Amino acid sequence: MLSKKVWPFAAAGIVGLSFWAYTSFGTSKDGTPTKQQILLQTIGAVLEEKHFSPKKINDAFSKSVFKEYFEKLDSEKNIFLQSDINSLKKYETAIDDEIKGSNPVQFYTAVGEIFKKRIQETRELYRAILAKPFSFNTDESVVLDAEQLSFCPNEKERAERWRKRLKYMVLERFVELQEQRDNAAKNNNKKSNEATLGSETTSEKPAKVELDTMATKTDAELEVIARTRVLKTMERFFDRNKKRLEDNEQFSLFLNTITEMMDPHTEYFAPIEKRAFDEQMSNKFFGIGAQLREEDAGMKIASIVPGSPAFKSGELQVGDMIVKVAQGTGEPVDIAGYAIDDAVKLIRGEKGTEVRLTVKKADGATKVVSLIREKIVQDEAAARSAVITQPDGKRIGYIYLPEFYADFENPNGSRASVDVAGEVMKLKAEKIDGLVIDLRNNGGGSLYEVVRMVGLFIKTGPVVQVKDKDGAPQVLEDRDPSVLYNGPLAVMVNELSASASEIFAAAIQDYKRGIVVGSTSTFGKGTVQKTLPLGKQVDFFTGRTDGGALKLTFEKFYCINGGSTQLKGVYSDVVIPDTYEYLKFREKDTKNALAWDQIPAAPFKTSTEFQVDDVVKTSTSKIAQNKAFVTLRQNAAWLSNRSSLPYSLSITKYKQEQAEVRDRVKQNDNALKLSQDMQIEALIIDKDKFYNNPDQAKGERYQQWLKNLRTDIYVNETADIVSLLLSKQAVFANNK
Repeated sequence: MLSKKVWPFAAAGIVGLSFWAYTSFGTSKDGTPTKQQILLQTIGAVLEEKHFSPKKINDAFSKSVFKEYFEKLDSEKNIFLQSDINSLKKYETAIDDEIKGSNPVQFYTAVGEIFKKRIQETRELYRAILAKPFSFNTDESVVLDAEQLSFCPNEKERAERWRKRLKYMVLERFVELQEQRDNAAKNNNKKSNEATLGSETTSEKPAKVELDTMATKTDAELEVIARTRVLKTMERFFDRNKKRLEDNEQFSLFLNTITEMMDPHTEYFAPIEKRAFDEQMSNKFFGIGAQLREEDAGMKIASIVPGSPAFKSGELQVGDMIVKVAQGTGEPVDIAGYAIDDAVKLIRGEKGTEVRLTVKKADGATKVVSLIREKIVQDEAAARSAVITQPDGKRIGYIYLPEFYADFENPNGSRASVDVAGEVMKLKAEKIDGLVIDLRNNGGGSLYEVVRMVGLFIKTGPVVQVKDKDGAPQVLEDRDPSVLYNGPLAVMVNELSASASEIFAAAIQDYKRGIVVGSTSTFGKGTVQKTLPLGKQVDFFTGRTDGGALKLTFEKFYCINGGSTQLKGVYSDVVIPDTYEYLKFREKDTKNALAWDQIPAAPFKTSTEFQVDDVVKTSTSKIAQNKAFVTLRQNAAWLSNRSSLPYSLSITKYKQEQAEVRDRVKQNDNALKLSQDMQIEALIIDKDKFYNNPDQAKGERYQQWLKNLRTDIYVNETADIVSLLLSKQAVFANNK
């Protein structure tokens, strides 16, 4: 199976689109097209002509963009006033004209001017509110669910909304501080008693005891500390979001508001964001090899990858604080207040380019360190495996795959299917009896990788059907008759398993090649995207352009049985309750999601080797009687309902509410604890990676991963299902 060729990408179609898109122009007032006008008009034209299910860009579309853009800038609805929105009503049916180039681009800049003003007012507002103490004896409540709110009708209502929100934030911290004070007092008493006891038994002076000063704090002092912490949080949050006040950031947000009107997965990437998308898909990037952590004081180096530019320089150490980042000889950017993701975007870049870091050392000295970016491979995001030894001695292989990654820019780069094949071969060398593939939280990735991966487990046949808006369905199939693994198989999924994960699970399910285990349904993303470069090419080797890129939904995929995974997802054969079930984040819960539909089935033959139906029935009955899963299902429903209710600002009621929540969470924690850890070990060939890794921090993370697996009740239940498949298969073989 390793000899299977890499599926070719449809590069010709993308190149043609890119040229066509780039030659579409709009005009400004003086007749000269601006870059923004060109980009906006180009994106609008591509959306209408190439999207799988395009909406007409008309006045109705304009009204939707108008409404959504305000909510994107102010998702909590506590910055803008309703009067701001009313004052810009003239743009409500004019945005489509801006997109088509008949009107100059004005809407987002007009909104931006008001937004900057309201942001400054909001900063002054929360600072004034947090300058005064709160009383937590009033019986009032606050609604924190933005979907239940509208924009504030006036400044008085906005101030009241902020007062309640800030009061709740302070109340949370105040109660936490009270608990810390109580614990400190208990510890101090314990220390004092131990010191006294030591004095009495040894006839020596009492030992010196360091007492926690928190134990002596009054409620008034704790309230001040709580308010100070909330103020610091708000300041940091608004400092981070100052980038949203920049014109380029607002324009990107405006473009994404437009693209997401078509569907949730059509998205515009500014040039630096496109690079991040490519890095995520390929599991590699060009950087310096230093992992960062965020602290109150700033951004510090948490670990350094051996052999990386940061390591080889000898000038950077763990604990160094990065103060500024410059691109070569360019102007340094002060990253104070930046989120880690934003700081990382500045530090990463093209291979062979220079980045200069201004760092503050532990001794207070400041120095500028020049580094040349090199390839950094994120192997921790790649497939990995372990062996589960069951109580009856059966050995179950376990493969974790976080995403269906593929290095699009390098034919010999990392591929999920190749890596999984490698893990399967290593597991077979360890004489496994069955296999579990864990696709929980796997958001998908390369469509062609999933086709190749299904091929590891079936002889030949269709894997998925793909259809654009005009043509007949195209069947992607495995044509290699070899099978890398033909034993019992279970696929783990949850509500966050999406796209390629759903294709894999559906194919295994349709062929009755294995059993899908997990949530009632997966995420429900049944659409295919292509990335379309926009603007002039700035890098011949990577294909990156100065206009960024448009990730466009141009196809839908369908199971081989004809049903789409779109919206509905894949239903698990064996459902195991989890804490996500009632949370609204699946495709069906998103705005503008495309509809479910069905096409004719592709011809395929199901497997007759495995008694899937019998195992599903037996396992479902077992789980229904499992007290842990019954408790989990009930508590998940209760917690979901609780999150949509108003929150009390009375400290007495707040504590009662939190006690109930904690009790439910504790019940869940106890229910999900295995009475005995599973016997799970790293593969013999991987021992050094886990226990003798030259990057000590990475080795410790691998060991922690194993430790977490050993207590995972879902992995345990799935391994039991595979064991049951094994026993049923043995009975079936004997009766043949």
